[in-house]
Amino acid sequence: SRSPHVPSVQPDMYPGNCWAFKGSQGYLVVRLSMKIYPTAFTLEHIPKTLSPTGNITSAPRNFSVYGLDDEYQEEGKLLGEYVYDQDGEPLQMFPVMEKNEEAFQIVELRIFSNWGHAEYTCLYRFRVHGKPAQ
Repeated sequence: SRSPHVPSVQPDMYPGNCWAFKGSQGYLVVRLSMKIYPTAFTLEHIPKTLSPTGNITSAPRNFSVYGLDDEYQEEGKLLGEYVYDQDGEPLQMFPVMEKNEEAFQIVELRIFSNWGHAEYTCLYRFRVHGKPAQ
């Protein structure tokens, strides 16, 4: 029942305080305050130690990030394909993999799978890092 605006804005890392979407595939489009040259992305999920079940099967697994010219663009510029490590640190940083000279104000996170939860995927926090465009 939480808005998709929550994970990218509020640093709330309590179990269940995430943006959950049905199934293992979904996407989030973020409009940044200015155009930037993206350099990295961070994805954050609660650690297994904070999970009431002792696992984080609802964490995103395979995902990609795209830069968009506008929110209606169907296919943006691929910036990288990544895997969130459920056994790694809760906050994981992923550098831009695809070299790119374009600046973007809109970034799309596409999640292709989670770590095995059959009903939903939880997104706690997604951040975009980069250099401001002049």
